[in-house]
Order: sequence, then structure tokens, then C-alpha cells
Amino acid sequence: MSTVTAYAAPAEAAPLEKTVIERRELGPHDVLIDIAFAGICHSDIHTVRGDWGPQQYPLAPGHEITGTVAAVGAEVTKHALGDRVGVGCLVNSCRECVYCLRGDEQFCTQGAVGTYGAVDRDGTITQGGYSQQVVVTEDFVLRIPDALPLDAAAPLLCAGITTYSPLRHWKVGPGTRVAVVGLGGLGHTGVQIAHALGAEVTVLSQTLSKQDDGLRLGADRYFATSDRETFRDLRGSFDVILNTVSAVIDLRSYLGLLDADGTIVCVGAPAEALALNAGSLIAGRRSIAGSNIGGIRETQEMLDFCAEHGITAQIEVIPASAINEAYERVLASDVRYRFVIDAITFAD
Repeated sequence: MSTVTAYAAPAEAAPLEKTVIERRELGPHDVLIDIAFAGICHSDIHTVRGDWGPQQYPLAPGHEITGTVAAVGAEVTKHALGDRVGVGCLVNSCRECVYCLRGDEQFCTQGAVGTYGAVDRDGTITQGGYSQQVVVTEDFVLRIPDALPLDAAAPLLCAGITTYSPLRHWKVGPGTRVAVVGLGGLGHTGVQIAHALGAEVTVLSQTLSKQDDGLRLGADRYFATSDRETFRDLRGSFDVILNTVSAVIDLRSYLGLLDADGTIVCVGAPAEALALNAGSLIAGRRSIAGSNIGGIRETQEMLDFCAEHGITAQIEVIPASAINEAYERVLASDVRYRFVIDAITFAD
């Protein structure tokens, strides 16, 4: 075992503190990464505060990691010293089940291993990217294309794949009418990706306060959901609605915006249950679905796609000392659109 400086939650709902965590020694198929940047995801906040169930503390979050390879195990073939690499939401899986074999490690029947707060195959609890270094098996290390800056690429490892995967799965492309609900950390990447795929893109946000940003990022139209006329005027207008908000929405109203055979895909995860009237589905043969990240192969595909199309997250880089303040700002929706921690400040 080796130790590195990190920021971790010492207990449920407690502020994150500077501490020391353990990393396993480099195995034959492992890659040691010097972390350069770590994005802050809303999931980090939910997890460290125990919103999604009990955790084992101390816990260092962070699953939007970019950096460079510092060392490789004796049998590593996919990465070399100095490579620009990233680690997203997954760090391991069984690699043997039908889902792993087809590249959907996130659905591993034996349990996909999350980057933090999960039980790894060796029985240890994973610790995330709010730290100086991380050790990850080579199959779960991603290549960051040279066209993507390491800081602005970090949130793509969660926000990027979380929106890219459903847009690909529901075959979004030229001629597809897509609505993105919410222009936040997820939504602003979804707008860019849907636009690059050739779709007609509409943003549905509570107000018009971010309209200029939405249009700049590739939206064709922008509407305020606080205006009830929006739901009347846009009725039956969309083939796919990508719901990125982590709050309860009126599903009946949004389902009414779908054309026949349309689908609303939820990628945000509110703590409260969503109410659903079956009649809203039956009337237009509509569907409601969910999507959660993607496998390693698809995540690499997403990074290459973003590099090709000049897509990055819109970020605010902060020092580690500002993490707790950043959490409060995320909860207040006071960020455009992702915080990214400069990992050099973990040692300050």
C-alpha cells in the first residue's frame, strides 16, 4: 500500500477535509495516474452526504479524473508513461458476464465497481479522484485525445457519457427532434452532443436566464417551462426528451410534448419518486426510460467524438480548499456549468 493526500468526507453530511488515503501497490495490469484535474459531480454530493444510502467513511469522491500515466505494471499493454488518460465512473467489473463481454460493464451481473464508495474485487473500498494519484486496472483507463484539454475533458467522463450514451442508444441524428430538460452540468453537454449528432435541439429550462448560453452551445430553440404556454405550444413536438434534472418534474406535462412513439429518457436522479399516469403513455404509445453512463468502449467513443467536434465541458477551475463552497454552489445551481478541481492544490 502507498498513501496519497486527498480530500474526503470524514462522516455523513460533514464538510470534506484534507486527509491521507491508501492506494494499492501497482499490480501487473495496473496503471498509476498522476491526477491533474478532478471534476465535481452532483453525485459526489449525494454520496458523501448519505443521500443514496450509508457509506463507509472517510470517503474521497470524484469520478471525473484526468491526468498522466506515472507508472505501469509489468504486463500493461494499453498505456505508457506520460500518456494523457482519464478515469470515469467505473474502475472494475467481472469482465466475464454477457454485459461485460459486450462492452456494457455498467450492467455487470456481479456488480460494476464504482470509482469511489464501492467494494472492489479485492474487497477494498474504492476511493475517488479528489486525490493526488490513483491506481486503476488498465482496462478501465481511457485515452484523452490531444484535442481535449485535461481540465475541460474531466467532466466528460461523467456528464459527457451520461448524455452521449442515451442519445446514441435512441438513435438521435439528422431529422430527430430532441428536447433537453435543464441546462446544467449534464444538460449543457447533452445540447452540444445532440447538436453534433445532427438533431434539431430545444432546451426546456425553468427560465430564459441561460438562453444565450444554450443557443451558443448549439440549441435551435429555448423555452421556459415556468410559462405554462410552453407545454401547450410544443405539444407533440419531440421524438426524444433527455431529462437531465435531479428534481421532480411533472411527467404528464412532459410526456405530452412527445410525438407518437416518442421517449423521455431520465438521466437525472431525484431523491423523490416520480408520479406517472399510465394514460400519458398509452395515448401516444409513448415511453419513459432511464439511462446511466456507458461502458468503457462507449466512453472512449464519446471522448473521440467530442475531440472531433470540439465539444468540452464549460468549467470553473477551483483549488481544493474551495470544494465545500463549490458543493453549496452546485446545490444552489450557481455554476456554469461544472466545477473542476486543480489537483496540484491537494498538496497545499
